[in-house]
Amino acid sequence: MASESKSLIPEIASDGGLVSAQVEGRVRKLAGLFPVGLVFALIMVAVWTPQGRLNTISSLLAALFIVWFTLRDGHSLQELGMARPASGAVVMLVAGALMIGMIIAAGAVMHSFGPPQPVPWRRAWQYAIWALQQEFILQSFFYVRLESLLGSRRAVWGAALLFSAAHLPSPVLTLLSFIGGWLFCAMFRRYRNIFPLGLVHATLGLTIAASLPDSLLHHMRVGLGYFLYRS
Repeated sequence: MASESKSLIPEIASDGGLVSAQVEGRVRKLAGLFPVGLVFALIMVAVWTPQGRLNTISSLLAALFIVWFTLRDGHSLQELGMARPASGAVVMLVAGALMIGMIIAAGAVMHSFGPPQPVPWRRAWQYAIWALQQEFILQSFFYVRLESLLGSRRAVWGAALLFSAAHLPSPVLTLLSFIGGWLFCAMFRRYRNIFPLGLVHATLGLTIAASLPDSLLHHMRVGLGYFLYRS
């Protein structure tokens, strides 16, 4: 009996080590999800609250946490997609041109829903800067973290879902942002470059605003602003 008990000790120790490793892996995954969940929650608070102190604080906190987590985690510029500005640029720009053509064609078909909104130059360049910032948040923050937790293929879907959820409840923008977010993440996964993605994102967004009926887009507003829109 004593010899049998001794023989069981390594097995128990082995099982205990396996369970410990599994628990440690789950804790590590939850810890990795914390930055994603925190920043996404702050973004949603900013999107779904009226203009004011809470909205401003949520936006600032989201930006500060994005910068802080990025600096803390120590990802390289190449991992963040900021080291090779020419990587895949031609493919991304051609894909963007095709998508722009499809949006323009869709706008021509949907003209019966009303005219698009005017897009003055001042808003155009401001949106271009915001589009690059969105690509950094989507790719260099959300995708990079989800990739380490879920793998690169699942991270494409996960990041695209987060991106589209931030555009609720606008049906048009939610659908287009999921399709565009998936394509952007897939190209980022392949080429690791946010710069042409930012350019394509900006051009697509401006094309959507200038081509699709404003009665459906509500001035490209999302969240609470979509419901508060008055034509």
